[in-house]
Amino acid sequence: MAPPPWAGAASHEQFFVLLTGANSGVGLGIGQRIIDEFLASRSLSSHLILIPTTRSISKSRDTVVSLRSHLEKTARNSKQLRSRAGRDYDPQSAISRVHILSVQLDLCDLRSIYNAADQLVHGEVTDPTGLIKNVKIPRIDAALFNAGIGGWSGLDWVDLARQFCRIGLVQSCTFPSFKKAAPAAVLDQKKLLGDAAQDLKTQPPELAEVFCANVFGHYILAHELLPLLSRSQPDEPLGRVVWTSTIDAGWDHLDFDDFQARKNKPPYESSKRITDLMCLTANLPSVQKVAAPYFASPATADKPIKPRFYLTHPGVVCTPLFPLHPILYFFYYWAMYLARWLGSPWHPVEPYLGACATAWLALADQETVDRLRADRVKWGTSATRLGHVAPKKTEVEGWGWEGKVEDREALENDEAQGVLGKLKGRKWDAVDLTEDARARFEEDGVRCWTELERLRAAWEAALGKGSGNGTVQNGKNA
Repeated sequence: MAPPPWAGAASHEQFFVLLTGANSGVGLGIGQRIIDEFLASRSLSSHLILIPTTRSISKSRDTVVSLRSHLEKTARNSKQLRSRAGRDYDPQSAISRVHILSVQLDLCDLRSIYNAADQLVHGEVTDPTGLIKNVKIPRIDAALFNAGIGGWSGLDWVDLARQFCRIGLVQSCTFPSFKKAAPAAVLDQKKLLGDAAQDLKTQPPELAEVFCANVFGHYILAHELLPLLSRSQPDEPLGRVVWTSTIDAGWDHLDFDDFQARKNKPPYESSKRITDLMCLTANLPSVQKVAAPYFASPATADKPIKPRFYLTHPGVVCTPLFPLHPILYFFYYWAMYLARWLGSPWHPVEPYLGACATAWLALADQETVDRLRADRVKWGTSATRLGHVAPKKTEVEGWGWEGKVEDREALENDEAQGVLGKLKGRKWDAVDLTEDARARFEEDGVRCWTELERLRAAWEAALGKGSGNGTVQNGKNA
């Protein structure tokens, strides 16, 4: 087997990125931005190995071709690259340092998730266009979890008019309450279980489609990728798992009696509230007691340093995720720009711009993210009126901006200026964080991890995967 094209580079100059949902929208924008910022910031001898996932070989091929076209355009037109390399700059020198492979992954099919993870951990990965064949992946430096589905059916026009009149265009375009959720679909148990279905005496819990695509599928994937995300030595860069959330996911979006939002709550926003709770509480001592089995894998016995979870959102971007007639989409698109021109910091609008926060978290050096305590913040993409984007701390109901109670004086004296200020773009009905709300948020984090671990254990047992830890009850292994 021929060595991969990056084999001659030192290990620290190889950077491996896994990106889910990369074939369109924000996912494609993340892939493009990762390429651009890697070439602009890393050494001229470093190599990027980007592994986008899609649900089919044809989509993988199209995605790789699209990303490679973007790479060639950047390499030939970037003044920054020419300035870094000097007068003898050859665009091919940049192109030859970015390698794009792909894996097929369906986040609504647990067997597909296990197969994709097994391929990455134990097997070989290929470029579907044929340029690179059968290479092993030694590690993953950043797993970027972007894939998901919306689960909406359209607009509630009466609610839209009511909200617009009550709070205005900017707030309505940032925190809309008028999106109609479609009835929650439940995944077919027989399809999920395959041949294992006929041998089971007890069926595992049902899985709602949006919940599985947006949260649970990624949750399983990260666990199965622990051998590639964990590290043996403390001087090795930590593996990062960067989850994509949404700007507006609060208390009202999650009902623990309907955890998968099959009955009462909007499935998309509910799944993102779970994502917020899971990520922001992952390193808290009360949660680690529950999460310990998740990060403990026999395959990582020699790798005690586990990956770290980070949380982002793209701000408000225009993508096909929300179903609109083309004429309505046209007006929706320009309404988002109008909101930005009227002063909203949360409207990058274009997917490439919305990818800013995720790309930054993937590529920033560990010293920077540790200094910022980035794992305790929900990082959103902010934009100025002219479209200059930057990562911005986002307020989360029950957590605040950094998991600490801040009084009004501290918020008004925030060091960040302009669109990056904490109070800039705040939701119209937001309330300051209290100790009681912060305690409730942590308790909800424990409940989320407990339920996710219960589901994982049940489905591992049903599919014959994992080490059979047993279920989790009240934060303890049963």
